[in-house]
Amino acid sequence: MISGYQSEILKEYEEIRSIENKNLKERIKEIKDKHPEIMEIDDEIKKLSVKLPLLILKSTTTEEDVEKLRDKIFDLRAKKLEALVSKGYSPEYLTIHYRCKKCSDTGYIGTKRCECFKDKLIKLHYKDSNLQSILSKYNFNDFDLSLFPNKTDPSYPTQKFTPFENMQRIYDFIVSQYIPNFNRTDVNLLFSGAAGTGKTFLSYCIAKELLDRGYLVVYKTADELIRILADIRFNKNQNLDDLITNCDLLIIDDLGSEQITEFSKTEFFNLLNKKLLLGKKMLISTNLVADDLDDRYDRRTSSRLIGNFKFMRFYTYDLRIEKKRRLNMRNRK
Repeated sequence: MISGYQSEILKEYEEIRSIENKNLKERIKEIKDKHPEIMEIDDEIKKLSVKLPLLILKSTTTEEDVEKLRDKIFDLRAKKLEALVSKGYSPEYLTIHYRCKKCSDTGYIGTKRCECFKDKLIKLHYKDSNLQSILSKYNFNDFDLSLFPNKTDPSYPTQKFTPFENMQRIYDFIVSQYIPNFNRTDVNLLFSGAAGTGKTFLSYCIAKELLDRGYLVVYKTADELIRILADIRFNKNQNLDDLITNCDLLIIDDLGSEQITEFSKTEFFNLLNKKLLLGKKMLISTNLVADDLDDRYDRRTSSRLIGNFKFMRFYTYDLRIEKKRRLNMRNRK
């Protein structure tokens, strides 16, 4: 986990505990002002609770003495709760109100992270993924394989599968192998195909599934990524460098659409190489085919892409047109 997330979450827990302690003090003051007799009982409980361990340590103390004191404390606690309820308060009014009772707002149960810590981490991951608003609409629940025609497309004579069969194979790999084994695999994905063939949609689906499982996924278009790499290079932006380099999955959308310069080619290769060496996974989508990579980039970049990525070819008609056609048909009914 990127260190900044750990400190940010622990700071949030510290703020929560501070707020709830302040709230408790205000409740205690309210009871002290309105019903001082209840606080007198509470003060007596505290005095006896301090006395109990001292009594146990005394050599002359009998078991009966200890039980009598314990019973007295128990009776006073019951009396305090009855008094609170009789005045219209909840029995827990004079105790701290933890937002998470499992970990007492610390984030940890022993040495293990609490579920609430994981939830906070997921929210931070969503915030930094650049996908928070998008993924409410694009996920596996909305992935419609029926959009892909189950007949051979003459536009792709070299393909042995229909667009439907091809996407079924890709979908099955992602759902049954890639995502369930994400933390145990070193597979990088390269989605290649024309615009509107489902590359970006499937990327969103993968991002949401992994974010919901607690992984840090960062999505950037190729153009955005080059601007970020420039910021890192010229402004020494360490936070961005850490995020882009160490995220669990970096999704680069529309590779090849960015303005190609010597700077962009060099910085992209350096990032590619660094992430491959660190074992940090990537998913790249592009309209380019393998033969175009050499022309668009240099040989060493195309070599890294072809040699270290699982190449997945997307081919069908523009799905956006088909979805619009279906929507128009439904509206006419």
